[in-house]
Amino acid sequence: MRDFIARQEMMFLATSDAHGECDNSFRAGPPGFVHTLEANRLAWPEYRGNGVLASLGNIAENPHVGLLFVDFFDDGVGLHVNGTAMLVDDKDMRAAYDDLPVDPVYGRRAEHWVLARVQEAYIHCSKFIPRLAKQAPGGDRPGRPGFFVAQPSSAPVSPAPVSAAPVSPAPVSAAPVSPAPVAPMPPRPRRPPQPVRWPAHW
Repeated sequence: MRDFIARQEMMFLATSDAHGECDNSFRAGPPGFVHTLEANRLAWPEYRGNGVLASLGNIAENPHVGLLFVDFFDDGVGLHVNGTAMLVDDKDMRAAYDDLPVDPVYGRRAEHWVLARVQEAYIHCSKFIPRLAKQAPGGDRPGRPGFFVAQPSSAPVSPAPVSAAPVSPAPVSAAPVSPAPVAPMPPRPRRPPQPVRWPAHW
């Protein structure tokens, strides 16, 4: 499990507040951004820019967390990790674990860490996990800015004016119309039954 976690670049984080109202968030980083510190302890950084703070706010009220790692690209399996978590400042975390790496990417330095104590971990079956292909990360889809933003509707179009003058209906002929005769279809020749030929490799 440690080797599997060390290869992962993303996970799903489930939390709930003091009233039990749940939230599920996505976390991502370079391979191994979730660190296995001890046999039953995991930690991951919280980067600057996480302005919603839904997960961190829930952890402050209710420490129970559920992590789900899914490898869509190589192994095709998932890993559930359940336990309790607490928030730790970056400087305090590095004082306790001095071997934590420093992310070289500007703007991706941890302000806080989430330190989790593992209570249980088990494999997620690979039966229904799809295999995906990696692409370079980007913003909104090309040509579709604001993917979840309501687009302004077009200006209303005034309907064409309707003439109030009555329109006389076209005269209807009372003379019956005889249908055109239909020529009978010639009978199709019947093909005698053919024996079934199975492929040689069956």
